[in-house]
Amino acid sequence: MHLFIQPMLGGILIGLASWLLLASLGRIAGISGIASGILVPAKGDTSWRLAFITGLVVAGAITAYLLNTPYTAPRPVWLLLTAGFLVGFGTVLGSGCTSGHGICGLGRRSGRSLVATLVFMGCGVVTVFIVRLLSAQAG
Repeated sequence: MHLFIQPMLGGILIGLASWLLLASLGRIAGISGIASGILVPAKGDTSWRLAFITGLVVAGAITAYLLNTPYTAPRPVWLLLTAGFLVGFGTVLGSGCTSGHGICGLGRRSGRSLVATLVFMGCGVVTVFIVRLLSAQAG
C-alpha cells in the first residue's frame, strides 16, 4: 500500500494546483500554453507564468533529491531534440498538452479533451511497444 502513497499525493497536489490556478486567475494549467506565454509574452501576463514554471522545476528538483529518485541514463542530444520537437508539434496539433487536456480538460468534462487524451495515451502505448520491439531485436 505504501507504494501508492507518493503517486497519490502527487496527483492530489497536481489537481489542487490546477484548481487553484483556475479559481484564482481563471487560467488553465496547461504547461505548453504557460511556457509559450513566457516565450511570446502578453503585457502583464508573464509573472504568474514564470512563478508557475519555476515552482514546477524547483519542487521537482527538491522532491527528486529528498526521495532519492532512481538514476536515469543520459540520452543523446539528437534524441532529446527530436522528442522535444515531436512533443511541441503534437501540442500545436492537439491544441494543448497532456496537462491541459488530461488534467484540466477532463476535470471540466470536455469531450475534445477526452479525445485528445485518448490519442496522447494511445500514441504513448504504441511508442513504448515499438521501442521495446526494436530494443529486443537489437539485443
